[in-house]
Amino acid sequence: MPRPQPPAGFVTIGPGVYIGLAPMSATALQPNDSAPNVILIFGWMGASTRHLQHYSRKYGELYPQATQIIVKCGPSFFWTSEGGKRNRLLPVVEALETLGCLPSINNSTQVPSRVRPRVLVHSFSNGGGYQLTSLGRLLSAKYPSIPSSEHVVSALILDSSPCIGTFRAVGLAFSIAIRNPLARYVILFIIHVVRALRLSMDSVLGKETMETRYLKALLQPRLLPWVNVQTPRLYVFSKKDELVPWQEVQKHADAAKKSGLNAHCEVYEESAHVAHMRHDPKRYWASILDLWQIACREGQMKAVESA
Repeated sequence: MPRPQPPAGFVTIGPGVYIGLAPMSATALQPNDSAPNVILIFGWMGASTRHLQHYSRKYGELYPQATQIIVKCGPSFFWTSEGGKRNRLLPVVEALETLGCLPSINNSTQVPSRVRPRVLVHSFSNGGGYQLTSLGRLLSAKYPSIPSSEHVVSALILDSSPCIGTFRAVGLAFSIAIRNPLARYVILFIIHVVRALRLSMDSVLGKETMETRYLKALLQPRLLPWVNVQTPRLYVFSKKDELVPWQEVQKHADAAKKSGLNAHCEVYEESAHVAHMRHDPKRYWASILDLWQIACREGQMKAVESA
């Protein structure tokens, strides 16, 4: 089976993980201290390279000096062990270290930087959200804290998530991601049986379900080592989404605000799942630009407070 090709302008650094460095023509420009210099994109389950390129290309236009990291999500991610997930995300950690977003254990590989990293994280659906929280667990174990002098200006976008999801929605999501009809039938049967057994066992043992732990993880102020309560978070969702009930996303956003997180919502009326950008690209990208401006203002306030 041929190896999947990376998006144009990107190179493969791990299975389903690609990095696109800023072109030389962009790096020669005057540095833009108000733009992100690292953009981390977590794709939805089954999203193809072609799908994700619509976002990476636009980010390249908006922020040409930024390095982009794309993390694709296949159906197998959901039944991979915690160790397997960690190994799959290690190339992301190494890239973040090299780019100066994290203190590198091997300082010889870290890119010297005169400015603090500015990181924009864009996650799509529960597939992207589960990968995001997995990365958060990995980084929290490796970097339990980052000194205040290394605070990173950042923002987080949650597109079409999060939710627990009904059996029907889970089945529909995997049906879209798995094209082979026979494989789809077998995998869906196994997923439903395993999910039902797991939910039953969790209920009997009084344990939190995987879905509940996922929702709680996204409410953590320190979801990533450089994230805190001031980090702006944008929930983008639609009332016509057939996979992710908008009420669940709204409930999570309300809980984030109630807990003191800097949460914002962009609610669409007619767009489908992870199709808000295609439905109204002008509005979609305007909301992201606005969110980043909020992040810059919060970063300036932190810099003044720590001075």
